[in-house]
Amino acid sequence: MKLLLLKFAVVAMITCCAFEKAPEKIETIEVIEFNTISETFLLNAMESEDTQEIQNQLATTSLKALELGLKTDAQKLAFWVNVYNAYIQVFLRNNPELYEDRNAFFNDDRITIAGELISFAKIEHGIIRKSQWSLGLGKIRKWFPNKFERKLRVDKRDYRIHFALNCGAKDCPPVAVYYANRLDEQFDKSTEMFLKKTTSYNSEKKEVAITSLFSWFRGDFGSQNKIKNILKDQGLIPQTKDVDIIFKNYDWNLDLDNKTTL
Repeated sequence: MKLLLLKFAVVAMITCCAFEKAPEKIETIEVIEFNTISETFLLNAMESEDTQEIQNQLATTSLKALELGLKTDAQKLAFWVNVYNAYIQVFLRNNPELYEDRNAFFNDDRITIAGELISFAKIEHGIIRKSQWSLGLGKIRKWFPNKFERKLRVDKRDYRIHFALNCGAKDCPPVAVYYANRLDEQFDKSTEMFLKKTTSYNSEKKEVAITSLFSWFRGDFGSQNKIKNILKDQGLIPQTKDVDIIFKNYDWNLDLDNKTTL
């Protein structure tokens, strides 16, 4: 009887071990320096050098790798601004006729990132501006952004991106390479440079003429009073009270040599 019980115990132990789960494999994903890639991409694009290898690398990476490599808003903004500006250079230097239909140029899906075909509008309004409806003046969020957008978009909108994104037009902010570890300083500088160049104040009429970017994305900047505060902080108007705002016409002529160093 004891021998029989012993046999049963041995069989039970063997059975238990046989069905024990094998340890799960932990997937490891290499953290890629996407910011460095974007910097090189833009530098090469500005010099009309070949960027196909970098484009392929961005196209074939994974969404998870992008998430791991771009964790902070500074990393996300520097990466996406550089990529946006680089692709503007790549497409329009090779095919300037694309700019004849600007609506299609910016809204058609023509950029592949992590296997996803996206548009310039998706980068700007979905990722950089945190899922804003493109025609909502910065006051209306998208209802159902997809997974790609939700995973990669910034946590907080920053109005200064409007003085860093270059859309190829003459009145766009100049192209510059942005670095995540210096982004705040660079955004401050690009904002100051652009607003001083595009703003004019008439002291007699108490009117300030400013870029139309303030009108198109007014919700990003806040109220009209907040826009005036921005202008006053930049030393462009003497006071905010009793100052009228005029929005300038935008020069959409193509200019791909509008560059600067920050």
